[in-house]
Amino acid sequence: MTSLSEWSTVQGAIFSPRPSTLPPFPSPQPANTPQPPTMLYPSLAPFVLKRPWLRNLLTPLANWYRNAAGYRQLGLRADDLLVEENEDVLKALQRLPPQEAYDRVYRLRRAIQCSVTHKLLPKDQWTKPEEDVPYLTPLIEQIRAAEKEKESLDSLTIVKAH
Repeated sequence: MTSLSEWSTVQGAIFSPRPSTLPPFPSPQPANTPQPPTMLYPSLAPFVLKRPWLRNLLTPLANWYRNAAGYRQLGLRADDLLVEENEDVLKALQRLPPQEAYDRVYRLRRAIQCSVTHKLLPKDQWTKPEEDVPYLTPLIEQIRAAEKEKESLDSLTIVKAH
């Protein structure tokens, strides 16, 4: 029988202790191994925006999908849905101004509370389409551009003239 100290309780749920017979973690890759680029999500936006007829055809569908997704009814913005485990997103979150970071945490907590109670916000508190502007994506693009520039400068070779 396991002792009480071997069990951990997190928010009312009981989890069993981690078995000691797990295989060792794999060794980290060497620092000079190139990492594949990570994308937040695939996008057909450039393709669609270049073709006005396709843009006019897909705009109503895109608006319907945004409204059907339900995140605006919880008071969230689209950038609030980005996965935080991504390194670039974590760096971007650290670069957010304090007020924007506070607003983001407030929106997330309010949405979690609505989800727990199975209720939506009142219609006047929903995120309006004009408020749903990207605030994290530009920072992520800056971080990726800086990493790409750093990588290209690190791989630069100097040729000395004789």
